[in-house]
Amino acid sequence: MDNLQTVLTVLLPMFVGFCFRLPAPALRLTDRLLTLCVYVILLLIGIGLAQTDNLGRELGGIAFYALLLFALLTGCNLAAMMWFDRIKPWQPAGKTADKQQVSFANGAKQIGTVLLGLGLGLLLPAALLPHKDAGHYALMMLIFLVGVQLRGGGIPLRQVLLNTRGLQLSAVFMLSCAAAGVLFALLIDGVSLWQGLALSSGYGWYSLSGIMMTQSYGAAWGSVALLNDLLRELLALAVIPLLMPRFANSAVGIGGATSMDFTLPAIQHSGGLAAVPVAVSFGFVVNLAAPLLMVFFAELGR
Repeated sequence: MDNLQTVLTVLLPMFVGFCFRLPAPALRLTDRLLTLCVYVILLLIGIGLAQTDNLGRELGGIAFYALLLFALLTGCNLAAMMWFDRIKPWQPAGKTADKQQVSFANGAKQIGTVLLGLGLGLLLPAALLPHKDAGHYALMMLIFLVGVQLRGGGIPLRQVLLNTRGLQLSAVFMLSCAAAGVLFALLIDGVSLWQGLALSSGYGWYSLSGIMMTQSYGAAWGSVALLNDLLRELLALAVIPLLMPRFANSAVGIGGATSMDFTLPAIQHSGGLAAVPVAVSFGFVVNLAAPLLMVFFAELGR
């Protein structure tokens, strides 16, 4: 995703998919296509990461800051969302037949697919690399298939976009990210409060945060933001199946902005279709807030 408009265009395929009512055999085929689509997207993420300018040279110098920011964000997010799980307990109830098939190994396979894409991106000549918009089109297909599944599962579209739990969870998540940003600014000399808040407002949207932080604070901090948000996505793929049985809110929220797209299939497989409206509502709010807050905090910090 490259801008706020993309958030809206990605939602359109869900509306289109929601218009299709398919019989049960076709829905099973949709499940398989969705899984395939996920791995295609993960492969494209890895290939795209390999094309990031100067990423290899920057990693040595920025690793400490990226890992510290990632640790602070993860700790604050999980503490806040697990607290939310205690006061607002929730266990998705719905079509959960696939739940038993999800394990840490599934997350490891997804992470391995990203690494495979990274290797291909480094080894393949430019002429053989996929088009720069391939990931966007694959994402649109994924969201379309999710829309088809929602219709097949009997979940109202209103429940997807106007979900109280999703809105509450997004508020808890963003406040905990802000707390992590403040802590980061206090721990690192030369990082202002506003810069810490800006860096912590990427919410997992690494392609956007990397660009915006580069423009605001230079390439080094742009790389910190990119690596931090990429680590969030990889962590989410691994831990969503582990969190879902006891901490469903945390499982939905740990992926941040990716909860409505890249990590949505993992949420759906772990929590069933009933978890999708919460994830999409949460992800929708976070995706809208991320670019606005990054720009706002970065401007205040100048």
